[in-house]
Amino acid sequence: MTNLQKRILTSLIIIPLSFLFIFKGGYYLLSFLLSVFFIANFELFSVFKKKTTILFLDLLLILSLFSIHYLVDLGGVNFDFLIWSIILVIFSDVGGYVFGKTFKWKKFTKISPKKTVSGVFGSFVFSLISIFFVSLVLPSSINFLDPKFFFLAIILSLVAQAGDLTISYFKRIEKIKDTGVILPGHGGIFDRIDGLMFVVILGFVLSNLNIIS
Repeated sequence: MTNLQKRILTSLIIIPLSFLFIFKGGYYLLSFLLSVFFIANFELFSVFKKKTTILFLDLLLILSLFSIHYLVDLGGVNFDFLIWSIILVIFSDVGGYVFGKTFKWKKFTKISPKKTVSGVFGSFVFSLISIFFVSLVLPSSINFLDPKFFFLAIILSLVAQAGDLTISYFKRIEKIKDTGVILPGHGGIFDRIDGLMFVVILGFVLSNLNIIS
C-alpha cells in the first residue's frame, strides 16, 4: 500500500469519527479531546527535546482543544462555524496537495521543502470551495454565502498554512520528519492537526468578538 493510499484510508476513518464525537458533544467530546491530549503529549515528550518547544506546543494544543470544546458548548452559529472551520482546513490541505502535485511550481519555503507556490494557491482555492460545500450540506442559520465568509476563508486558510509551517519549523529544528506514527500516511497527531490548532483558536477569538454571527 502506497503512502497516499494509507493517507486516504486513515482520513476515511479519522474524519468521520472525529465529527461523530463533535456532534455527540458532552462526555463523548470530552473523552475524545482528552484522548487527543494524552496521545499528543506522548508524542511531544517522545520526539521533542527542547523544553521551550514542548511548552509552546503543549500550550497551543491545550488552547485549541479548549477552543473546540468552547465552540461546541456554545452551539448555534458558533458550532456551525467550528464545523466549517474543520472542513475548510481539510479542503485547504487537499487543495495544497492536489495543486502542488499537479502544477509543481517553485518551492515556497525551506522550512517545508514539499510546500510549493502552486500548493499555497490551491489551498486558497479549495478553502473558497468549502464555502459552497457547507452551504449545500450543512443545515445552518449562518449565511455562508455572505461576502465576509469569503474573506474569512482566505484568512483561515492563511492561518492554517502558517500553522503547518510553524510545526514544520519546530520539527526541522529537532531534525524529525513526523511527530509520531499513530496515523498511517499522516504521521502523528501534531502532523494532522497542525493547521487546525491555529484555526480553532482564531475561531474562539472571532466568537468572542461577535464576528461569526
